[in-house]
This record gives sequence, structure tokens and C-alpha cells, in this order.
Amino acid sequence: MKKVAVIMGSDSDLPVVSKAMDTLKEYGVPFEVHVYSAHRTPEQAKAFSENARKNGFGVIIAAAGKAAHLAGALAANSTLPVIGIPVKSSTLDGLDALLSTVQMPSGIPVATVAIDGAANAALLAIEILSVADDALADKLSRAREAASRKVLEKDAAIASQYNA
Repeated sequence: MKKVAVIMGSDSDLPVVSKAMDTLKEYGVPFEVHVYSAHRTPEQAKAFSENARKNGFGVIIAAAGKAAHLAGALAANSTLPVIGIPVKSSTLDGLDALLSTVQMPSGIPVATVAIDGAANAALLAIEILSVADDALADKLSRAREAASRKVLEKDAAIASQYNA
């Protein structure tokens, strides 16, 4: 199975990014985590993304706040799918990071999840890997079915309490 790279622009992003790592662990997907900044360590970020495919990665998740150029910088140097997580910061409540992540120029795509949406970033990475992994696809299907059952159980409980 291919690995997922989880890259954060700063160690202050770890509380958000940890949700992605927890989700990857839950599904048994191997990953590596690194701190590389598009602005403070551009050469290291570039080298990582240029070599990611040959180093066994199948997807890159990139989390950054404020200017949030990390996902785009990694995508510019790799043809692997890149999923950006805009991280909420003290300024602009993460809107700046969202716009920086989602507004990529034509030819350099970055899939973008919600502000602080690390669990969904991991699930999207798992879905991408599941295209070539039937066991992973089955785990995803079972998880969706379990989530559906929980919602229907809650519906039944509330309906029995309030519907005449």
C-alpha cells in the first residue's frame, strides 16, 4: 500500500493535523509526518515533493495557516494528488488560509477540505488510495454503513419521543 505524506507548515498545526493521523491509523494506512514551510524551508519542501512518488507515497496532505502556500508549493513539484487543509489562525479565522489553498492556478490542482478539516483530508486520501486497494475500499464502505446506522438510530429515538 502507498503511504500518505502529512506535511504541516508549522508545529503549531499539530493539534489540527493529528486528526488526520488518527484517521489514517484507524484505517491502517501508513503515513509519514513532517514539518516543512513553503516560506521558511522551501528547498526541503521542494525536495520532499519532487521525490515523494519514488519514496512510496500515493497522496500528500498539506496543512498550513495564514498565507497557506504549502499545498500549492508541494503540488507544483509533484504529480501526486495533494489535499490542502487550511488551518484556522488568529487572523481572519482561517479565511485567508482557505483562499490561499483553494485558489490554485490552472494546471496545478490542490483538493481542499474545510478549515481545520483534517479528518476529511485523511478520508479523501484513503478514498484515493482505495481506487487500487479493494480491502481499503471495503473498510470505507463499512464505515459509511455504520455512520448511516447511527444517524437512523438517532432519528428513530427522536421521532419516537416527539412524533405523535
